[in-house]
Amino acid sequence: MNGLRVVPAWRHGQERLYVCLPDGGNIAWYDRDAARVNLLDEDREAEVLEALGPFLTGPVVVGPPPVPTPAELARLTLHPDDDLAPNRPGEALLVALDRDPGPAHRLRTDPRHRALEAERTVGEALDRMDGLGVRALHSIPLPGGDRVHHLVIGPGGLYAVHAVYARRQRVTVADPLVALGHREPHPVLRRVRADADRVSYALTAEVHPVLVLVGAAHVTVRTPPREVRVLTDGEVEHLGDLGGVLKPADVEALHAMARDRNTWVRL
Repeated sequence: MNGLRVVPAWRHGQERLYVCLPDGGNIAWYDRDAARVNLLDEDREAEVLEALGPFLTGPVVVGPPPVPTPAELARLTLHPDDDLAPNRPGEALLVALDRDPGPAHRLRTDPRHRALEAERTVGEALDRMDGLGVRALHSIPLPGGDRVHHLVIGPGGLYAVHAVYARRQRVTVADPLVALGHREPHPVLRRVRADADRVSYALTAEVHPVLVLVGAAHVTVRTPPREVRVLTDGEVEHLGDLGGVLKPADVEALHAMARDRNTWVRL
């Protein structure tokens, strides 16, 4: 064994296999779709191919990256444990449910399952916008145990997206309160704005807060929310229709910064 390890990751909806040194640094990656192994250290070609051996599915081209972009170079210097891009929608909830699934039999459904359904629904819609030049990150951990459900970076700007499960319920919005059905209203919009403010501080860029009501039967807005865009899950993909704010290079640079866990630890 040569000490190298292979770490799968997803980039723009496509799987790549990164070859990592014992300290976590990357020295190569295998792009299955292009049938190409990109080497950053040509002297270690034999070791890289040995590590990738079980994963190679046919003849491949081996060589240095054709034209490495700044975003790609930023990714290659990022330790896999610090890379938030592989996070699934609802990643934190999935981990929590795995560690503590709760009682097998209970009178009421664990609210974490509904929250997870909401984040998955929104996350899948955001991931479908990748072809429009929109990059989405999910379940971004913040200091103090908080997290941003989704961060959207695209031609239309940056959006901190908060998902709320509202299946078959009538929702009333009266800034800052949100009421689901006949339940007591909660100041959800304060949380949504606070998330956007923290993201804006970390990335030094303007970030727009978005609340998505998943499965709502009807939405009544009594007091128009200050700054917050309120959407249903069927309207999420409209965020991909917006443009004219960020150039593709800016999108990739902000995405490279946001996917680094260390960006968020000092908030």
